[in-house]
Amino acid sequence: MNLTVYNAAGKQVGKYEIDPSELSPKINKQLLHDAVVMYQANLRQGTFRTKSRGEVSGTTKKMYRQKGTGNARAGSKRSGVRRGGGHIFAKRPRDFSWRMPRKALQSATRMALAARLADEEVTLVESLDFDSPKTKSMVATLNSLGMAGKTVLVSSDAHDGNLWKSARNIQGVTVSPVAELNALSILQPRAIVMTTAAIDAFREETKRLRESSRTRSARKQGGRKSAKASARSRAASQGKQEGEA
Repeated sequence: MNLTVYNAAGKQVGKYEIDPSELSPKINKQLLHDAVVMYQANLRQGTFRTKSRGEVSGTTKKMYRQKGTGNARAGSKRSGVRRGGGHIFAKRPRDFSWRMPRKALQSATRMALAARLADEEVTLVESLDFDSPKTKSMVATLNSLGMAGKTVLVSSDAHDGNLWKSARNIQGVTVSPVAELNALSILQPRAIVMTTAAIDAFREETKRLRESSRTRSARKQGGRKSAKASARSRAASQGKQEGEA
């Protein structure tokens, strides 16, 4: 597919050819779901705490006699069904965080960007260079790209302090270099703005990971073959020794 490349003023300056299957041959929705749930769970602080009926102030005296009042049977005033009582299932501080395998998260990141590219939800810009932090210039650039009123992820090839400072006060806009992208940050916003250098860096990293994976698998296969060959040679030598005996 050919993506249109824009400049900071919103004018077309070229085309960029990319195949989403280059990043990920298939989209595993279950993997994407698991990755997003993991990132959201890790964002939870888990610092809540409520009081049980044994921790709230109040007497433990029976409120009124058991029979003869016409009311339902009642014991402690601190019961969870009464105002001012404790929580029946009191909350306690807990850790919600958990982790998925590193390779699964890397694959989920590639799938997420491939899915956004296939849905034509990624806008490419030639560059986003600012001589100094200027929020007004960043707002003008986003408006010229048709991003007004949308949640936007702006991604560059490396950390740029001027770019980050220019966009940090804009509501709904987040800035993240390619190295810090994940499935949640890619799938959450309504639109994505990437520089051509950023998507080039993402493709290079994808290529490097695949080559390293092939190298590791080749080493494993080579180790298995050498182990089988040595086992055959040992068996042949043992048979020869038994024949000579």
